[in-house]
Amino acid sequence: MSDKPIELYYWPTPNGHKITIMLEECGLPYEIKYVNIGRGDQFKPDFLKISPNNRMPAIIDPDGPDGRPISIFESGAILQYLGRKTGVFYPSDERDRTNVDQWLFWQMGGLGPMAGQAHHFRNYAPEKIEYGIERYTNEVNRLYGVMDRQLEGGDYLAGDYSIADIASYPWVRPYKNQGQLLSDFPNLEAWYGRIHDRPAVARAIEIGKRERDEFDLAEDKDAQAVLFGQRAR
Repeated sequence: MSDKPIELYYWPTPNGHKITIMLEECGLPYEIKYVNIGRGDQFKPDFLKISPNNRMPAIIDPDGPDGRPISIFESGAILQYLGRKTGVFYPSDERDRTNVDQWLFWQMGGLGPMAGQAHHFRNYAPEKIEYGIERYTNEVNRLYGVMDRQLEGGDYLAGDYSIADIASYPWVRPYKNQGQLLSDFPNLEAWYGRIHDRPAVARAIEIGKRERDEFDLAEDKDAQAVLFGQRAR
């Protein structure tokens, strides 16, 4: 087994936070490799070799399957891999794992993209497009309602605390930027508090705080030009 840390290619965004939370929860050694998405680091050839979608996060685990290094992109795939590697927060029972998977994919395909669009139209779009603001704010509200109903009578999305919660929490953290009130969703609000109070989560969210504080996407037009309106070439 390699004694080298996992390399985490990271920027302090909700998707980045997913992986720092998981690594902190698992106690795995890791090394941060910052990918400044506002300066175009995600387009560098070396990064594209491990993340062909030019998105972070990505990891390189020097102690991959059969002891050989492996690189992984897409935050959901990384969470599943780390769950299998460590045997925590990702059950081995097929029924329980399927339950976690469906809520993980719900976040990847629904909560994250819709919350991201709400962020964009509410905070970053150069002109206020009321249809876009209303469309995505309402959809996030609907998704919060889905979570609230799922959490009725339970502490976490898929039974025990799992990668489904780890994936979803960072996308609920900026609820104000999404035009939401947690007090409208009491079960979700209680879930949010439980995860917020976990020491590993607190440590993970602090990583990259200085970089995050120095990066004001709403005011940085150069960064907006890099991030928005990308095409194939």
